[in-house]
Amino acid sequence: MDFTDQRLSYEKGVLDQQSVPESPFDLLKAWMDEAIAQKVQEPYAMSLATCGIDNKPSVRIVLMREITETGVVFYTNYESAKGQDIAENPNAEVLFFWHELERQIRISGSIAKIDAQKSAAYFQKRPHDSQVGAWVSQPQSGEVTNREVMDQTFEQLQSDYSNSGEVPTPEFWGGYEITVEQIEFWQGRANRMHDRIVYTSENGDSWNTKRLLP
Repeated sequence: MDFTDQRLSYEKGVLDQQSVPESPFDLLKAWMDEAIAQKVQEPYAMSLATCGIDNKPSVRIVLMREITETGVVFYTNYESAKGQDIAENPNAEVLFFWHELERQIRISGSIAKIDAQKSAAYFQKRPHDSQVGAWVSQPQSGEVTNREVMDQTFEQLQSDYSNSGEVPTPEFWGGYEITVEQIEFWQGRANRMHDRIVYTSENGDSWNTKRLLP
């Protein structure tokens, strides 16, 4: 299949270096608010790239669940392939792409587990079936004989926890925060002359901005 003739002209917006806020978090929140207002489907979905000691990068979609004062938070199984990568190399990058707005955001930085109590509080807010599903996916990414095994385990756990009440938070499950060290905002423009503004942290207290060639 050849896609060399498939082209789009991006003409929905501009990104002016002189008008961006001092903090990248202000721009991140503003763009996220706009994506939600424009009804972008799951605008908080982001591609997470990690790399363990084998030097082989892995990427998958996860859901951002919070923008903090220092970074972004998502939740997952700590014993998953991504969890193993993070344990071996605590650096990561995420990418948001919103085709409807012709925008991308890249965030890179160090990554670490969040407080266990905060993870537990979020877990208890999840739908009951999602809580049960977290227990089924253990170990996440592990091999399973067939779909029926998964379904049977799910049904058994649903029955067990319907009798006992609250689904306990698994010790192997919780949140990570990526502390932002660099964040790039990309606005598509016509003729491949895209706007790219990158913020780089200075000791976590202030930010430098610069324009990159497209």
